[in-house]
Amino acid sequence: MTAETTPAAGRRVAVIGGGIAGLGTAALLAAEGYEVDVFEQQDTVGGRAGSVAVDGFRFDTGPSWYLMPEVFEHFFRLLGTTVEEQLDLRVLDPAYRVFYEGEPGGEQPPPLDVVADTDANLATFEAVEPGAGARLAAYLESSSEAYEVALRHFLYTSFTSPLALASPDVLRRLPRLLPLLVRSLEDFVAARFTDVRLRQVLGYPAVFLGSSPDRAPSLYHLMSGLDLTGGVMYPQGGFTRLIEAVAQQATRHGTRIHTGATVVGVGTEDLTPTGRRGLRSRLRGRGPRARATGVRWRDADGVEHEHRADVVVGAGDLHHLETRLLPEHLRTYPQRYWDRRSSGPGAVLVLLGVRGELPTMPHHSLFFTSDWHANFDAIFAGQVPSPASAYVCKPSATDPGVAPEGHENLFVLVPVPADPGLGRGGADGRGDPAVEAVADAAIDQVARWAGVPDLAERVVVRRTIGPGDFSADLNAWRGGMLGPGHTLRQSAMFRARNRSRRVDGLLYAGSSTIPGIGLPMCLISAELVLKQLRGDTSSGPSPEPADAAPARPADLAVGGR
Repeated sequence: MTAETTPAAGRRVAVIGGGIAGLGTAALLAAEGYEVDVFEQQDTVGGRAGSVAVDGFRFDTGPSWYLMPEVFEHFFRLLGTTVEEQLDLRVLDPAYRVFYEGEPGGEQPPPLDVVADTDANLATFEAVEPGAGARLAAYLESSSEAYEVALRHFLYTSFTSPLALASPDVLRRLPRLLPLLVRSLEDFVAARFTDVRLRQVLGYPAVFLGSSPDRAPSLYHLMSGLDLTGGVMYPQGGFTRLIEAVAQQATRHGTRIHTGATVVGVGTEDLTPTGRRGLRSRLRGRGPRARATGVRWRDADGVEHEHRADVVVGAGDLHHLETRLLPEHLRTYPQRYWDRRSSGPGAVLVLLGVRGELPTMPHHSLFFTSDWHANFDAIFAGQVPSPASAYVCKPSATDPGVAPEGHENLFVLVPVPADPGLGRGGADGRGDPAVEAVADAAIDQVARWAGVPDLAERVVVRRTIGPGDFSADLNAWRGGMLGPGHTLRQSAMFRARNRSRRVDGLLYAGSSTIPGIGLPMCLISAELVLKQLRGDTSSGPSPEPADAAPARPADLAVGGR
């Protein structure tokens, strides 16, 4: 069956948002035969996975960890290509280095490297804590099982068919999986490891999920199998290259991408109830009350336009779409829903161009404070922690194209409260005071812990981004950097679904909805839109085209190549 003869032929789709979820949705639907238009309010696509170029430096302003490689492989194979054709991936070794604050008054512990070899990581754990190597091996075996089950049954589903989840594969594992939902990741790790440094290595992935180790379910220990087994990679050209590759696939299949196009409303047409049963259904709030007819959008000159469509996909911030682009009676997730939900943290991003080399820091570095509870409690209580744990990416360690010769590129991320009131960033220290104070403290902390005492004096380019920027530029709920955090009541079937209950033909993709936060999750959410339109209620990935490049055994292994 060709695209011209599918039910999609002639049907128009409007996608709101040109981040990876919107572009991925557009590519898949255009390949299916839909006529797709993407509306992105910024001048460039990418959303949270943005890019900034300053004086010969190029900074990624969002995601920087390439994990779950099999998800990217599957996505590109659905479009008739491969990751190898689209990206130049490099395995990072070490995967990352961890710097520790140490106890007050004591010496700073030496940094710990996580490398691309699993056996070496087991040996590192054993050297820190006798017996920890064997316990880590068991931990990774458990994480591998949880990850594989998640890929087969829980990530590629909209949870519309309970029977699809009741497979023998899932039922056989329920005695091991259910306890992982009700126990925190922190408790799960603490029951196996004593040394605080090892606990932090295994607990920090909760931050990538917009949560903290004591708030995230221990099921998310599945993340540890991704970076402790050689799964951290980097696409040459940065993550903006990944965005370009997905956008190219969208346009190759016929998608039209409009930038500088701000959607100001979702067009709807009321559905008239038919019969007494239909009227009762509407009165009880069941079933759609309207159908989507397109979007209203404003161009860069302020002129408003109307774009007719049979399907609308909200691929930006779900809170913004539901509370700003829909009338109140058509909202599936009104403000009262969000008032009962918790956001992931906000962030201050510090983009630094540095003169000279920084040999003590590899591509990825993590800076952990000794008192994690105080750190995370402060963030979720609306206070900026001091000192704060931080993450530093130095892509110039791998990619010479991101910095001029003789210079380094640093991306510093400091988790802070999701609060636009902290302000916006700026150039050369001219951002709002609270944002610049966080940046100053982070630069000083990195300089001391990584042994670069003159770091501040060597900075030749400085740009900051704060929660106010996330709110203004990305319509991010509460100015958060990631979206709703992955707590138990905001994970899996408890997370916002990808279809409106009030508006027929209105679907959702992105980090606000299932399956959740992260580039791979956003690509899966794009596929869930495709499955919804196909009427596919299966719980696994969509079948790949018969002529797609076959998956290699290594592609299917947890942690990737």
